[in-house]
Amino acid sequence: MTDPIALFDSWFAEAQACEPNDPNAMALATADARGRPSVRMVLLKGHGTDGFVFYTNRDSRKAGDLAVNAQAALLFHWKSLRRQVRIEGTVTHATDAESDAYFASRGRDSRLGAWASDQSRPLDLRATFEARFEEAKARFEGIDVPRPAHWGGYRVNPIAIEFWQDGAHRLHERRLFVRAGDAWTEGQLYP
Repeated sequence: MTDPIALFDSWFAEAQACEPNDPNAMALATADARGRPSVRMVLLKGHGTDGFVFYTNRDSRKAGDLAVNAQAALLFHWKSLRRQVRIEGTVTHATDAESDAYFASRGRDSRLGAWASDQSRPLDLRATFEARFEEAKARFEGIDVPRPAHWGGYRVNPIAIEFWQDGAHRLHERRLFVRAGDAWTEGQLYP
C-alpha cells in the first residue's frame, strides 16, 4: 500500500479492535518560540487526507506553542500490536463549524469543564477548580452549554508519516512517506 492515509486507516482500525485503552491516544510534541520542546497525550478526534484533528483549550501551553511555531509531531504507540506511527506536519485551526460540532458531541460535564478550566495555568487548590465547575453548572442550568471562544480544534497537516512495525531480533520495519505537493513518496529506513 503506497497511500499513507489508507495505511493509517487500516492500522487504526486494527488498533481500535485490539488496543485495550484509548487507541486514539497520541503524543503531541510542540516547541515554543525558543525551541523548548514539550510533549503530552491528546486524543485523535478526526483524520483524513486533510490531516489529523484534536481539540483543546486555545489558551493552553500547547496552543501557545502552536501560535508561535505552527509545527508539531504526533506519535501513536499501539503496544498490543507492536506498532507505532509518527507524523510530522504544519498545524492549522479546525473550522469553527468543526469545533462546534465536536464540542456539542461531548458529555455535558466535559463541556462544563471547558468553561471551568484555565488549562495549563497554576491552580492554588483543587477546590478552586471544583467551585468554578459548580459555577459553570449553575450558569448553564437548563440550557445547552455553548463552546467557549477559547476552545477549539487543531489539524496537523502531515508532511511526513512513518510506520514502524516490530520485528524479531530488533530487525524492525520502518516505512517513511514524505509529501511532495499533493503526492507522497515512499522509502524505507534502517531499524
